Amino acid sequence: MKRIQFTLIALMSFFSVLQAQEDHKDVPPVIAEKDLTAYLFVYFTGNKIEEEAVCYAVSTDGYHYYHLNNNKPVLDSKIISSTGGVRDPHILRGEDGKTFYMVLTDMTSSKGWDSNRAMILLKSTDLVNWKSSVVNIQTAFPGNENLKRVWAPQTIYDSKAGKYLIYFSLQHAGGPDKIYYAYANKDFTALESAPKLLFVPKSEKACIDGDIIEKDGVYHLFYKTETENPGIKSASTTDLISGNWTENDNYLQQTKESVEGSSIFKLNNSDDYILMYDVYKKGRYQFTKSKDLENFSVIDNDISMDFKPRHGTILPITRSELKRLTAKWGTPEQLPKINNNPVLEGYYADPDILYSNKTKKYYIYPTSDGFDNWGGYYFKTFSSDNLVDWKDEGVILDLKKDVSWADRNAWAPCIIEKKIKGKYKYFYYFTGAQKIGVASSDDPAGPFKDSGKALINAKPDGIKGGQEIDPDVFTDPKTGKSYLYWGNMYIGVAELNEDMISLKPGTTKVIAVDKTFREGTYVIYRKGIYYFLWSEDDTRSPNYKVRYGTSKSPLGPIEIPQNNIVIQGIPDQGIYATGHNSVLQIPNKDEWYITYHRFSYPNGIKMGRAGGFHREVCIDKLEFNPDGSIKQVIPTHQGVKPIK
Repeated sequence: MKRIQFTLIALMSFFSVLQAQEDHKDVPPVIAEKDLTAYLFVYFTGNKIEEEAVCYAVSTDGYHYYHLNNNKPVLDSKIISSTGGVRDPHILRGEDGKTFYMVLTDMTSSKGWDSNRAMILLKSTDLVNWKSSVVNIQTAFPGNENLKRVWAPQTIYDSKAGKYLIYFSLQHAGGPDKIYYAYANKDFTALESAPKLLFVPKSEKACIDGDIIEKDGVYHLFYKTETENPGIKSASTTDLISGNWTENDNYLQQTKESVEGSSIFKLNNSDDYILMYDVYKKGRYQFTKSKDLENFSVIDNDISMDFKPRHGTILPITRSELKRLTAKWGTPEQLPKINNNPVLEGYYADPDILYSNKTKKYYIYPTSDGFDNWGGYYFKTFSSDNLVDWKDEGVILDLKKDVSWADRNAWAPCIIEKKIKGKYKYFYYFTGAQKIGVASSDDPAGPFKDSGKALINAKPDGIKGGQEIDPDVFTDPKTGKSYLYWGNMYIGVAELNEDMISLKPGTTKVIAVDKTFREGTYVIYRKGIYYFLWSEDDTRSPNYKVRYGTSKSPLGPIEIPQNNIVIQGIPDQGIYATGHNSVLQIPNKDEWYITYHRFSYPNGIKMGRAGGFHREVCIDKLEFNPDGSIKQVIPTHQGVKPIK
């Protein structure tokens, strides 16, 4: 393995599954491609024993890479290997979206290129801590007495088999290198069976450095030939282990220099692929780009790295994964600043935000989005201590399991914290099957217990259209009375009893508003003024936006300013459909934030009506003019800075 490879294909099957999930809109994808906003480059650095170890680098654009940990190893080769050195790291995201698999060549070059018989399998759930196992092909499987070398293992998920397939090149004495495979066991600690032949070119000449990516149901294998004119070629199949490969006779490298160690990966939120290979006699790489995996153009001038890698791979990662890596090994000085919007990864909408006096944390309670036609059935919550880094606290209410009167259309919740008899309690109002219910808990992260019946299941008197959805709960600081607001195409309001799970009889009324009102009422109080915020237009419309009016009472009437837009999209920045908001006041400060959803960036606007149920949650600053009017919020990709 004097090859310097740049194998980038951890994403191969991941992207195929990702695309399948994106196309199947009934349920949200495990990882939405929109959330893949960075890259992890895993590599080693040279042929000295101290250089044969796993290193990390990161990028935010796929073109400019910066090393972590001062370009020093992030794993100790002496602990994870049988030879004291490792080479050729390949990393893959698992089908569950949160488990990672890495495979390595177990060898040191100082002992000779024909010295190794083993590979290393590693597994992680955080990219930081790894469990490892050594698999020695020669000792594990009879019939390999004349095995000479085991090189460059990689992993791909075989969807037909439902297993992880590990492929690698083997050379036995007297024969050429060929690419073999075996399935990993369930724990990813060993191979299920002896290696079987995966691919050998029709020339029957040696081939090494196999690298597979899936595109449109076809698997593309890139490999180095060892013919009289060695170079990078490819072959394709629709069935990984069928042995039926269609070979491309063309060499794919765009240079006359000697090359090896190719690898390919797909750029995030793009149709472009990058194929890289080592121009090893010149001590450099060449980078090329393609849309069809057949025609490649050189992009060397667009690429930069502050390190010199050997044979590695690149994994698309999320912002939270990038932050986890930089928290452990430091943030490179040159790394561009990371956007903080959207604040939640995944598809979520209709966010209600709360500061808990009990836990001293912030919480967001959203609609679980990404289901076809708003078909979600469960609610989650997310917690943060700085408004920027959010922890998924899991499902807090599942309509199918926890609610007897509704099992579908879990939408637009809201929450309030109340101190009752010296203890904090949390009352959670939610939409289920176009009715409104309430659940309670002693903790803001739940679990919540449903009251057992719908709180609102009919229209107020005089209302004929619209839906009973989108609750908002508000306690008047002047009187201590709590009110529930709701409605699509109308604003209904009623006073809540002290138990917070029932309405005070005779208090239901309708508050008049103008024709811009659609849904999503939210009420706040500041300096003697009650502000009513609402959403205009349809959530599927790019023009979905927030407007406001003011009142001297929590029950209206509402006065509507002439310029009353709170927030709207910015099309030339790819920001659309900014609506259904909530508002947070930092305790004891005149400091305010607006939480809202928008079409997912960057592809939501391309989804048609489905953009209206593939939404994401953002936070920006909310400010007031000296006369008390609301300054129009400029929605941003940057989001807000962490607060203490």
